[in-house]
Amino acid sequence: MVLIEPHPTDEHQNQQEEEKETTKATSVSSLPSETTTGNPATAAASANATGGDAASDGFETASERDVSDSEEDDRARDQQKGPDSYQDALNDDELKEKALSQANDAKMEGNKLFRNGQYEEALLQYEIALQVTAEMPSASEIRSICHSNCAVCFMKLETIKECSKALELNPSYIKALVRRGEVHEKLERFEEAIADMKKILELDPANDQARRTIRRLEPLAAEKREKMKEEMIGKLKELGNSVLGRFGMSVDNFKAVKDPNTGSYSISFQR
Repeated sequence: MVLIEPHPTDEHQNQQEEEKETTKATSVSSLPSETTTGNPATAAASANATGGDAASDGFETASERDVSDSEEDDRARDQQKGPDSYQDALNDDELKEKALSQANDAKMEGNKLFRNGQYEEALLQYEIALQVTAEMPSASEIRSICHSNCAVCFMKLETIKECSKALELNPSYIKALVRRGEVHEKLERFEEAIADMKKILELDPANDQARRTIRRLEPLAAEKREKMKEEMIGKLKELGNSVLGRFGMSVDNFKAVKDPNTGSYSISFQR
């Protein structure tokens, strides 16, 4: 048997052909895919889009997160603020309206007392009106009226105080007695007014004005005394009924009889 050895040249050619085939296969595999063929920019854009989708999948960028949080906070504040603010506004308006109504009632009562010469009681009503409308610009008219009337009340009441000081320094100062007596009369302090007029007559027996004032005020003073007694008896009657009612009795079982000579009362029991 004869062995034929391959020719070195043939072996070299085969090796070169194998290298060419390998190079060709490598070149073919390195070519771009069909989706990006012929346009590198398109390929880059596609890669970026794919990368962006992958990056944003399940994540938020800083700007997106900030905007989202801000919008949610704004909505939460609006939902919380809206109804509450509206309700608060309604409550505030209702309170102001109620305060104005109370102030007006107090002012009207003060005016009534003022016309009756009850300056101390009127002053109290004006002060109530001023208190309930404190720091309320819408109540400026009522407040101005109340302040003005308070000034008059203080003037009347201050007159008594200043006249009394004048009489302490000069007990025979008739003009101070006249002014103080007039204010006492306005305040329905008839007993005090009569006392000032009597003091004037002591200093000036010929003063007809003081004498006429005494005659005019004495019936008013007596009427006021009776009224005060009736009010006192009424209060005592209410108190007595609350106590006697526990024993099946009332103050109607007791009768008050006035003594015409002394003006005092005696109580008798009646079944």
